[in-house]
Amino acid sequence: MVPYPSRGTVLGDTELGAVSEALRSELTLSAGGYREAFERRFAEMVGCRHAVSVTSGTVAVQLGIALLGLRPGDEVIATPQTYKATVQPLLDAPVTVRFCDVDPHTLNADPASVEALITDRTRAILLVHYGGLVADMNEIMRIARRHDLLVLEDCAHALGSVYHGRRPGTLADIGCFSFHSSKNITTLGEGGMVTVDRDDWAERLDLMRSNESDSVYADAPRLIGDRRTASAWMLHPGNAFTHDCVEIRHPGTNATLCEPGAAMGLAQLDRLDSLIARRRAIAAKINAVLDRYSFARPIQEPPGVVSAYHLYTFLLETEDDQARDAVVDSLDQRGVEMRLRYFPLHLLPEWRARGHELGECPVVERLWFERQINLPCQPSLSDAQVSHLLDVLDRTLAEAENGIRALART
Repeated sequence: MVPYPSRGTVLGDTELGAVSEALRSELTLSAGGYREAFERRFAEMVGCRHAVSVTSGTVAVQLGIALLGLRPGDEVIATPQTYKATVQPLLDAPVTVRFCDVDPHTLNADPASVEALITDRTRAILLVHYGGLVADMNEIMRIARRHDLLVLEDCAHALGSVYHGRRPGTLADIGCFSFHSSKNITTLGEGGMVTVDRDDWAERLDLMRSNESDSVYADAPRLIGDRRTASAWMLHPGNAFTHDCVEIRHPGTNATLCEPGAAMGLAQLDRLDSLIARRRAIAAKINAVLDRYSFARPIQEPPGVVSAYHLYTFLLETEDDQARDAVVDSLDQRGVEMRLRYFPLHLLPEWRARGHELGECPVVERLWFERQINLPCQPSLSDAQVSHLLDVLDRTLAEAENGIRALART
């Protein structure tokens, strides 16, 4: 049996020791030294000025979107080939989301499709590095700068990837990471990070995650009752006596990554290179099997791009519309657990309610419904499980090849 593991990483004595140390220290379990150290190490590794940790990847995207300054009537271009959290915060925003199509060779946002959707109302682009393969960021950023747009890169899959010598999280205006149990590293099952280079954005992110509103204030000394200033023993008066609020950009939330989680994150960063190396070694063995079959096409790394292989994805290039489902069913029945990620977002009921429909993104629709297959590729797979996966994949594709040949003769 080859499971599709619920954990995307490997945990051991090092992580247990780090968490135990944080718990036994008798120091605060919230907003302490472990969080500061984790953020500092993460920023150094990625190559950004600021890394701000939060409680989940979804919250990271929510706060990242808050920095975009979207107004009623604005338009945002987003990829449909991603987990719903990439665009979910826009469901209650007074903006129009326009889904671009994907590049059939990478499943990432197609720059030509992105540019075709730009109007004078477009303000931002939201994309994901699908499966750990970085999108065509040089071209996307050229388009964005030409049209004065902000870009948010969802890097939930891409920790450990490389793009022409740079790391995801520095390739756009805002980077968002997830440390969910399924991701390349974890911080006790949940966690996230926002990466930015702008000092003012980092300050706003720190406010929002710390239960402070991200607001614009004006100096206004204020008499409240018979008091003009707060006493030392008054808790949380903030700037109540000194300012008036002019605008509330975000109400703020409690999104503080706990200290044990940050301690685990530090330990996991030390193992990141080996974890990614294991993923890539498994992917190379799968590639070798697929190379035997002309109709099986893996998602290839463009020159200068190194994938973290968060997902291993390949496509069946055949005129038989039923071949993909048959292959998936066969793999599953032979003990290789199948999970297909991700259902095209524009076809979910909440987005259909916003006017989206079948036919809007024909490339992603054809690939997802007819050709796309995901295989387990997590570093927790044993050598025996990998061998079984390869054997089952080879036998299943050989049977599929015979079926395709028989169909061609009729």
